[in-house]
Amino acid sequence: MLSRLFAKKFLGIDVGTTSIKMVELEDAGRGLALANYGQIDLSLVENQESDTEERGRAMADFSAAEIAEMVQAIMAKARIKTRQCALSIPDFLTFFTSFSLPPMTEKEIAAAVMFEARQHIPLPIDSVTIDWQLIGGTFGKPEKMEVAVTAVPNEIITRYKEIAQKANLQMMLMEAEAFGLAKALVPENETAAVCLIDIGMQSTVCNLVQNKILRYSHSFDRGAEYLLRDLSRQMPIEREVIDAAKKKYGFKIFSLMDPDVKKKMEKPFKEAFIPILQEIETALADYRRSSGIDAAKIILSGGVAAAPEIKSQFENHFHKEVLIADPFARIAYPREIAEEMKNIGPSYAAAVGMACRGFDLGKSVR
Repeated sequence: MLSRLFAKKFLGIDVGTTSIKMVELEDAGRGLALANYGQIDLSLVENQESDTEERGRAMADFSAAEIAEMVQAIMAKARIKTRQCALSIPDFLTFFTSFSLPPMTEKEIAAAVMFEARQHIPLPIDSVTIDWQLIGGTFGKPEKMEVAVTAVPNEIITRYKEIAQKANLQMMLMEAEAFGLAKALVPENETAAVCLIDIGMQSTVCNLVQNKILRYSHSFDRGAEYLLRDLSRQMPIEREVIDAAKKKYGFKIFSLMDPDVKKKMEKPFKEAFIPILQEIETALADYRRSSGIDAAKIILSGGVAAAPEIKSQFENHFHKEVLIADPFARIAYPREIAEEMKNIGPSYAAAVGMACRGFDLGKSVR
């Protein structure tokens, strides 16, 4: 009976720091196909009272009702009718940890997880909703149990439920964006550890996934906005021109520079990126220490990931295979929009993954 609740189309919605992205996928029989997509950026949201653009605001500054209006605006413009959706919660709003437990039975582990989680989560346990999964060990055997725990503040869950309700959406799933990224970017048959780096406007998240399981997550407050701010101060270009270019092109402005200007920016670019690379290097070393496993490759997502300069920085620093996120790789879509899908793919990874997770949920109840 539950399978009838799931339609043949599903929405994945990524409510980010400075934008909302939405992907509508449909069951095409032999796989999933792209039905529609759309986004809204806060840089383009107008203040209706003053008729001037909002500047410096983040999604957290808007009410649930205002965000719901933005969601409805995307759906209206893209003519999206599907109401069933999965929403991703930014990783920096969630807490992820993993720990070991002594051998125990299936009946004992739930209470043990809640007890141990109190030692790892920096919030009162009754103020968060906890989800966990067993990632190592077997019940009934004399071996340690490895558990991964995700905790989301209850106030965040309430806010997202309100957004869905006011947007007239049927929310079937809500979880940390790391799970959507893993679903969209890591192939089903991949057994090696993969490092997923998502560079957002305000923060960067480093996730380690192995055998389709999220095993490690670390976020820090340095993202595209930090890079753009640091670099723009050193650009040999007038401030007004820089601000206009940043607004229109984002991080792509570095790819569009005059060759002479670009050459002058090579050293500042590398220097600005060092703190981000060092933070990720520390995270990889931490995972390697705790698991004995090194990441085999790195996949870059986020709005700035498509810039060639970003990929080369990671390759030169880590000496690993580095890929640009392509969440549409296993999604069918018309050939004539292939270039567009390649360009927007890195920034749509979480939305695509959440839509795929929605279909997975539907299959699990059939």
